Amino acid sequence: MADPIEQEIQDEIKKHKILIYGKGTKALPMCGFTRETVQFFDKYGYPYEVVDVLPNPAKREALTKMTNWPTLPKVFINGHFYGDTDILEPMEKKGELEPLLKEAFKNG
Repeated sequence: MADPIEQEIQDEIKKHKILIYGKGTKALPMCGFTRETVQFFDKYGYPYEVVDVLPNPAKREALTKMTNWPTLPKVFINGHFYGDTDILEPMEKKGELEPLLKEAFKNG
C-alpha cells in the first residue's frame, strides 16, 4: 500500500494538468521562485494549481524523494515532473514548452 502522503501527491498530479508545488499559493507566493513560476504560467493562460508545501514538511520531503529535486518549486505538467523555471525557460526558448502544454490540454 502506498504511503498516504505519496498517494495524496499522486492524486493531485492526476487532477491538475499543470501543478506547482511551492511556497505559498497562486494568490500569495511566499518566495521569489514560486512567484516567478506563477508569473511564468500566467502568461500561457492555461489553468494550473499551486500547492503550498510550507506547512507540510512531510509532504515536502516526500516530493523531494519522489523527484530527486531538492528545491522548490516543483512543476508537473501532464503527470510528468519538469523541475522549475530553470528547466522550463530553456524549454520555452527552444519552442518545446508550448507543444507540451497544448498536448496536455488537447482533450479539455
